Amino acid sequence: MCGNNMSVPLLAEAVTVSGTEKETAAVIFLHGLGDSGHGWADTLTAIRLPYVKFICPHAPKIPVTLNMKMTMPAWFDLMGLSPDIPEDESGIKKAAENIKALIEHEAKNGIPPNRIMLGGFSQGGALSLYTALTCQHQLAGVVALSCWLPLHKSFPLASSGNKNLPILQCHGEMDPMIPVPFSVMTSEKLKVIVNPDNVTLKTYPGLLHSSCPQEMAAVKEFIGKHLPRI
Repeated sequence: MCGNNMSVPLLAEAVTVSGTEKETAAVIFLHGLGDSGHGWADTLTAIRLPYVKFICPHAPKIPVTLNMKMTMPAWFDLMGLSPDIPEDESGIKKAAENIKALIEHEAKNGIPPNRIMLGGFSQGGALSLYTALTCQHQLAGVVALSCWLPLHKSFPLASSGNKNLPILQCHGEMDPMIPVPFSVMTSEKLKVIVNPDNVTLKTYPGLLHSSCPQEMAAVKEFIGKHLPRI
């Protein structure tokens, strides 16, 4: 089944937070393991800019190795959460193709890729990083919250020349799931793949594997900077 066919249900069921005026930009935001697009809709509504549309697709339900093969919403299988653990390469690539099909769909409907930003939390942030760095289009940027870069050993070969991609990483300093050193390692790797000046890592004292108002304020500022009003 080709990626385009897969993306239609992703889009049909996605939670959309519409702009309050003509939409000239879009942010596709991917939730974390076991969540749904609804999980982030309220948080994103609170920081939206009037001309930006947020699209929050739902991950398919699949068995996840990390959680004793229980079936739950996941963008790809996870074997574990340490940097050296085997990864679901085919699942990651398939998921990235589905997100790229969403980008193409938005482009056909009048929002060009350079006005589209990817973002996500945890597993969703990981997929947004991988997708943006392997996308044939130069996107407006990536918001990578509490996450890591999947298949990091395959870069920079996988990277399609997106040297100027702006990346905002945010991470809680007390994250027990994905410890903050992971995001520091990810940041160092990203600075090799893209222009190092384009990578910003912000950490938040006391924050667990979740979000906080200061982080969302930084996200809003990043979106406004890289998706300015036309």
